[in-house]
Amino acid sequence: MSYTTECWNAIAPIYSQILAHPFVTGLTQGDLAEDAFRFYAIQDALYLQEYARGLALLAARSPQDDWVVMFSDHAKTAIVVERELHASFFRQWNLTDEAVYATPMAPTNLLYTSYLLRVAYERPFHEALGAFLPCYWIYLEVGKALQKQGSPRDIYQQWADTYASQEFEAVVRQVLSVADDVAETLTDAQRSRMRDRFVMTSRFEYMFWDMGYRKETWPLQAE
Repeated sequence: MSYTTECWNAIAPIYSQILAHPFVTGLTQGDLAEDAFRFYAIQDALYLQEYARGLALLAARSPQDDWVVMFSDHAKTAIVVERELHASFFRQWNLTDEAVYATPMAPTNLLYTSYLLRVAYERPFHEALGAFLPCYWIYLEVGKALQKQGSPRDIYQQWADTYASQEFEAVVRQVLSVADDVAETLTDAQRSRMRDRFVMTSRFEYMFWDMGYRKETWPLQAE
């Protein structure tokens, strides 16, 4: 069994809860309130700004030149390609870039991205890789699951098709291969810490869907 398969098995209960979450089931059934999806999409655009910065850090810290190129490429993709997906939604909602990027981060979003960037800055490369992997892999698997079922809403189907695409799957498989290669060089204790990071950010992925469904706001507001 590969190391990444072990990691995936470790988050099986989390992934099951993601698939069962009403935000995700609402995408396939078409009954997710569009204002919840709009809230999610705006927060996801804000998330990707920070995720791309984290990928750039992974690139800078990569021990192999090919990985430097790969993660640099992925940082660009997060900014350019995925931003275009969001922009297509924002145009439908008549939202300007200025309005989107002036939106404050929801608490869960700020917590998640702060955790990612702290790990990318402060922890060893293998731990940072473990932390960044769920965003790749869970989105691929959720996208494939949703695409298989289909959605009566075009905007939700477009979202699923993006993450279920062969192009995105090829990107994810690249990163999984790197993770397995890295794991082969680690001690048991290091592999365990890398897996702990993977499990932690998988929890954050669940929380992100839930944040969108609840349209999470800060419990206390400043004047």
